[in-house]
Amino acid sequence: MSDLEKDPAEVVSTGDGEGPVVELLEGREVVLGRSTKVRRLLPNKNRRMVGAWCFVDHYGPDDITHRVDSYDVPGERGMLVPPHPHTSLQTVSWLFEGEIEHRDSVGSHAYVRPGELNIMTAGNGIAHSEVSTPTAPPTLHGAQLWVALPDSVRSTTPAAFDAYADLPELELDGARVTVMVGTVAGVTSPAPAYTPLVGADVTVQPGRTLTLPLTPSNEYAVLIVDGSLTVGDLTPGFGEMVYVGAGRESVDVVASDNGVRFLLLGGEPFEEQLVMWWNFIGRSHEEIVAARDAWQAAIGAGGNDRFPMVPGYDGDPLPAPGLPAIALKPRPRAR
Repeated sequence: MSDLEKDPAEVVSTGDGEGPVVELLEGREVVLGRSTKVRRLLPNKNRRMVGAWCFVDHYGPDDITHRVDSYDVPGERGMLVPPHPHTSLQTVSWLFEGEIEHRDSVGSHAYVRPGELNIMTAGNGIAHSEVSTPTAPPTLHGAQLWVALPDSVRSTTPAAFDAYADLPELELDGARVTVMVGTVAGVTSPAPAYTPLVGADVTVQPGRTLTLPLTPSNEYAVLIVDGSLTVGDLTPGFGEMVYVGAGRESVDVVASDNGVRFLLLGGEPFEEQLVMWWNFIGRSHEEIVAARDAWQAAIGAGGNDRFPMVPGYDGDPLPAPGLPAIALKPRPRAR
């Protein structure tokens, strides 16, 4: 998914692992393309990363039954994100309801569906599009996440879109856990990760208390996608996220009377400095400028070595916004 803000803020993060704090991370509304509103939880004004997770958008559930034939008509529904670039990251797509068509510049053409983990590794540079299909189910609800790649692999050749439909599951204290990435309670996902990382989809039965096992060297966040829960002194509800600092072997999560479903995201604090602006991740202002220049040149030339165009997409790619007037400068990963 793209960051479509017209004036995107720079994000420059440095590792600084913290103790076992619990804090609410408030999201903000962002419009993607011409039709999809998302709640952006990361980067957050107080905390820009959780492990290597550096971008979290939660969208829906949206009724997309009133679609129109042309996305030029105001009020259309469904996702329409034109081809846009990425560098030095993995996109992680997870749907609760709906269907999205994915195309990318290495030739992948796939459909994102509920319960299937979809990962795209950008490496030195990739472009992709995401569109609701005419035959998609009537409701769209999902999360789009980015994982920052460490320096050792961030400039590799971009990889094809990988889908994992048969993810491991476990039952735990009245909860059902699907392990998307990493390991939970000894159960490990087959999905690739280049730093210690955890991602899981967790459903807890009404009123039950889940003692969720954690790795003390990891920091975590809990994103509520249905219902509500209590963790520490906080009772977050739908669309809210709670940060749980490192240094814990477990945390108690109490589901509301209606139950709760949440994404558990975690990992070792990312120790490398990074600069994130628009859809690019780099290590300096100069890297971001070079990536933007390459993308703009690709648009004008119908593709280039770094950013080929997306085959099969009927429409124009997304131009990059203008860079800020001053050089991108470092900021800490947390305030």
